[in-house]
Amino acid sequence: MEMNEVYPAIGEQGFTALVSAFYAQVPTDPILGPMYPDQDWAGAEERLRDFLVYRFGGPARYIEQRGHPRLRGRHMPFVIDQAARDRWVLLMDTALEQTSEIPPEVRRRLGEFLADVASFLINRAP
Repeated sequence: MEMNEVYPAIGEQGFTALVSAFYAQVPTDPILGPMYPDQDWAGAEERLRDFLVYRFGGPARYIEQRGHPRLRGRHMPFVIDQAARDRWVLLMDTALEQTSEIPPEVRRRLGEFLADVASFLINRAP
């Protein structure tokens, strides 16, 4: 499955459900929860959803509102080591499994992409 086939396969509702399932886990997570400001949960959810929608062929709201993703730069203030990366991937994999709107082939493609991005964002050595 190609990247640009994901959005047509699951639409806005698929990404909304995935990101919602992910963020339902984050506030109580001992590794990831403290990285997020308490007053910005809705904003964090919106930014991730809009980024994924854009990246997989949907409307470019993320780019229109925030410009180039600059993922490494935007995440540099946060300590992202192997443990944080692994936890993020674990919670996202759990969210993928919980999201019935996403068919298995799309789930696999998204999982690969998200794991690669999480590895790319590691900014602290072990």
